[in-house]
Parts: sequence; structure tokens; C-alpha cells
Amino acid sequence: MNNFQNILEHIARDIELVKDRGTVASYIPELAHVDKNKFGMHLIDAQGNHYGTGDSEEGFSIQSISKVLSLSQAFAIMGDKLWERVDVEPSGDPFNHLSLLELEHGIPRNPLINAGALVIADVLISHLENPKADFLAYVRKMANDENINYDMDVAASESKTGYTNYAAANLLKSYGNIKNDVDDVLDFYFHQCSLKMSCRQLTEVFYIFMNRGKCRRGNAFLNINQVKRVNAIMLTCGFYDEAGEFAFEVGLPGKSGVGGGIVALLPNQFCIATWSPGLNVKGNSKLGMIALEQFTTQTGLSIF
Repeated sequence: MNNFQNILEHIARDIELVKDRGTVASYIPELAHVDKNKFGMHLIDAQGNHYGTGDSEEGFSIQSISKVLSLSQAFAIMGDKLWERVDVEPSGDPFNHLSLLELEHGIPRNPLINAGALVIADVLISHLENPKADFLAYVRKMANDENINYDMDVAASESKTGYTNYAAANLLKSYGNIKNDVDDVLDFYFHQCSLKMSCRQLTEVFYIFMNRGKCRRGNAFLNINQVKRVNAIMLTCGFYDEAGEFAFEVGLPGKSGVGGGIVALLPNQFCIATWSPGLNVKGNSKLGMIALEQFTTQTGLSIF
């Protein structure tokens, strides 16, 4: 049997010795101020036991990790009709590239690149009475945690500098795959990405993807077939053009964000999150990738 606490602490000690800690995202000005020496790691097992080390209780901007949560809510509302508006194939391109969108006539390659997440945002705006408040309530309910909030400074920072997202949204609108006002969709998307959580809170939220669609209180958010599909999309698309590398090195479904967070899971066994703000050249947490590879290698726990 694995001693998760000892393993996490051993990995954290090894991580301290790594000299190259990556580069903090600076294209969103509010993220540029984060200390790249931060490192946290947290795990929740299927029985609800928590194990953590380092800065695992400190909140950070989860950024693109939020795309899995908006996808989950939209999938629960729309069912398989959702796939008429967004595909499920890996892009092989950085998260913010627009070239594929033109080639494929406004249908984003998958819901975890920016263009796909904008379509998902549009779906939610069409179906939720108060989109930003209702989405936040959905996430809080998943985690049973009313302390999860948007970071309004980050949302404002993204709004000022998100030129590529403005371009993507308008291109999607030109193809008829954005139904609502572009500014409303972007406002929702910027707030969604600004969600602030700790590694511990992330493992609670993502518990449903490890636990066949049910949160720790037994409430069902997705059915088992929907969870299977979301986990498959995380495995193949969760790390942009480094998804294959993550599957090869770590072997778990997961999702990264440019705030330095990564969350990953092994169905029916555990959910794990790391946070280290320094990114590699592909936009994924440099130390987080190393830590999760060490974790699955040392424990022998992966989907493969």
C-alpha cells in the first residue's frame, strides 16, 4: 500500500533541488507578480482522505483548468448535442492558435483550447439565468466550498490584454458558432479563467471525475458515460500540444493552466493537484510536470 503523505513530501524535497523553475506567465499582467518559488502538491483518495505538502492550501488563478468545469456544466445541460458545436480531437497546436478554426469552418478542435472554451461559454450563457453567478455556484457545489471565488483583478487583467481571445470570439461569431453577444461571452470566459483555488480545493472539485460523476456528498453532476468522455478529453487534449508528453510521462487524465496549476486523476482511486507558477515552453507548469511524473513512477499508479 502506498504511503501518499511520505511520497508527496519526498517529491517536494526533490523539487527543491531543481534549479530551472520555468518562467511565470507575463502576458496576463496580474499573473506576472506570482513568486515562482511556490510549490504545492495535494491528493485526495477515493475514501476522502487528504494528503498535502508545500503551498497546497494557497489559492492561485486556475486559468484553463476551469475549462473542464465549464465543459462539465455544459455537457450536463446539452448532452451529446454539445458535440455539434465543438469537436473532441487533439489540436496539436498551442492553446490560442486560430489557424485550425478557419480550416474547420468555425468548429473548434476540442473544448479545452481557447476557441472551444469560448463556444462552451456561449452555451452556458444561453442556458443559465445569471451565468457568472450560476457557474460559480456550480463549482462551489461540486467542492462543497463557499470560499471559492473569482479573482476580479485577474479577470480585469485578462480583459485588458486578451486580444487573441477577442479575435477568436469574433471569428467564431462570423461562422455562426457564437450565438450571444461577443462581449458577454468574453466577460464570462475571463471570469471563468480567473477562478481562484488551492491545490486542496482543486482535488475536491475534480473528485467527481475520479468518482463516476458524484461529489463527496454523493450528488451526481454527470453520468458515468459523460465522465468517461470528459476524462478522455482531458487525457488527449488537457495539455495543449504537450498532451502526448503528459500521457507518456505521467499517464493520467488531467488539465493544466498558465497559473501554474495541474490537476490529474486515476478513476476510482485518487485526484491529485500541483501548483508551481513557472511554466515550460509549452505553457505547462515545469515543476508540476516533473512532480507528477515522479508520483506515478514511484507509486506505479496510472491508467496504463
